[in-house]
Amino acid sequence: MQVEQELLIALRRIIRAIDLHSKKLNRESGLTGPQLIILQTIHSLPEVTPKRLAQKVTLSQGTVTVILDRLTARGLVERVRSETDRRSYHLTLSEEGAKVLSLAPALLQNEFIDRFSQLEQWEQTQILSSVQRVAVMMDAVGIDAAPMLELGTLQAARY
Repeated sequence: MQVEQELLIALRRIIRAIDLHSKKLNRESGLTGPQLIILQTIHSLPEVTPKRLAQKVTLSQGTVTVILDRLTARGLVERVRSETDRRSYHLTLSEEGAKVLSLAPALLQNEFIDRFSQLEQWEQTQILSSVQRVAVMMDAVGIDAAPMLELGTLQAARY
């Protein structure tokens, strides 16, 4: 087998692993990866605003708003008016949101990050450089992406 074919197989395996995990997450929790990340972030940051949430999860504020609308409609997130500034509000998990969050499986990137951080610094740098080069070769540098391993998750219309 030629090295190019081996590389394509490795890339396909990565894509497939992400796809399978995304489906498992949705099947077990009814959530997408970004929805779960947003629930986790709301849980970890008291009185977080939508703007701060978008910054923290590195998604656009518009995408976060669409996701929050879905989570609010499902009764998982509550928008609470600020006591000090009635024009703004902060986000909290509902009781149901906390329950769903506690039962949700771990995100794929969590395990990846754990394993990646155990590598030597030179290995981490080499992998990063190689994957960045692959992204350039696939004309994928300008594609909007957040640090999460999920397929098709950054298109706001899909939430």
